[in-house]
Parts: sequence; C-alpha cells; structure tokens
Amino acid sequence: MTVEEFIQALNEKGIQLTEQQINQFEQYYHLLVEWNNKINLTAITEKPDVYLKHFYDSLMPLWMAPDYFKQNATLCDVGAGAGFPSIPMKIVRPDLDITIVDSLNKRITFLNLLAEELNLTGVKAVHGRAEEVGQDKAHREQFDIVTARAVAALNVLSELCLPLAKKGGYFIALKAQRADEEIVKAKKAIATLGAKFEEQISEMLPIEDSEREILVIRKTLETPKKYPRRPGKPAKQPL
Repeated sequence: MTVEEFIQALNEKGIQLTEQQINQFEQYYHLLVEWNNKINLTAITEKPDVYLKHFYDSLMPLWMAPDYFKQNATLCDVGAGAGFPSIPMKIVRPDLDITIVDSLNKRITFLNLLAEELNLTGVKAVHGRAEEVGQDKAHREQFDIVTARAVAALNVLSELCLPLAKKGGYFIALKAQRADEEIVKAKKAIATLGAKFEEQISEMLPIEDSEREILVIRKTLETPKKYPRRPGKPAKQPL
C-alpha cells in the first residue's frame, strides 16, 4: 500500500487526512525503521507493508466499530509494542486520551520519543506487566476502551485487559483470523471477569485480501479483586 493508496483508502472510509497527519505517519514510519535497528519492534519494515499491515490495520476499528470510540474517550492499549493500534488511532483521532502499557522499557522509551517527535499530547506510556498495571488503582477500571492487537489468545487477553476497563466500558481485541474457537474458549473467562461478549465484526484487509476481525466485549460488572492474577499466571493457566 503506497502512501497515496493509504490516503485514498482512508478517504473512502470517511477519514480525510490533513497534511499534518500525513506527515505524522511518514515520520512514524521513519522513526519505526530507525529504532527497529536498535531494538526489536517489528518484523515488518518495508514501507508498503507498514502502511498496510500496521497503519491501516490499526485504524480499522474506527470505521468497523465507530460507536465505541466516543469523543474524548480514554483508551488503554495493552502490549502495544511499537504503538499499534493506539498511535495510528491517536494521529487520526487527536481527541482520544491514550495510555499504552508495555513490559519492555526500551519500547516505552521509543513510544515516549515517538509521541514527542509527532507532537502528540494526551499519550502516556506505562512500563509494566499488564497483570501488575491491572491491579494498580491508578489504572484499574479507569478506561472507556481497552485494546490489544495480536497479543495472545482471547481467554488470556481477557484477564489482562478487562480489569483495566471501567464498568460500562469495552475491551476491543484486534485479530488477524477467524476467532470463533477463541470466543468459545474465552466464554468462562469473560463472565468471570465481569463482562459479556458484545459482537464480532469482520472485514478484509485490502490489497492482500486477508481477514481481520474485531471482537467487542462489554464490561458489565466490576472485576473481582483477585484478577488479574500474578504475572505469567493468566498465560500458563487461562481461566
């Protein structure tokens, strides 16, 4: 996907990028490649692939599930790595208040620099395991939206993400394939953590025609205090 194709594709989805936003994506790409030589951020570094598989892909929830992204919503992105999906969303939706959680301090350093270089305000990077951040009163049940992109299976992700969502908020998981089996396996975890499965939305990624799915889970009750469990436990012993 060329830059021109990216701009046109977003335009067709009702997103008209300003010159500043176009420049921010360009700057994002160059910083990503530069820092990828220092720390492992992504295996995808070719420009057309970054624009399609990282930038465009990250933005898909904004038009696939627009009703969940209210004006000035607080969003927590768990395990964002190089900033996906939250930083592309922030570029397009400056009103969003973004908190990014990542366990590797080098990635936090990159994210802080990225926000500064792109002149993005309302972006906070938190160094820590999701299990620990989810037990921190400063972050627990504080967010309208919690996102995660290709981090883990849904039953594991639910325990990492749902404790961060406020009651009435949403956990939105971005998946790269059909997730029917994951949804079935995560049913118990979702209920245990005080949530309900809301909907499953699919759309094809252009050019390569591969499927993308968004799974929306609504937080209906407060999460029991014992969740999330200690670091590593959700992955080793999923609910």
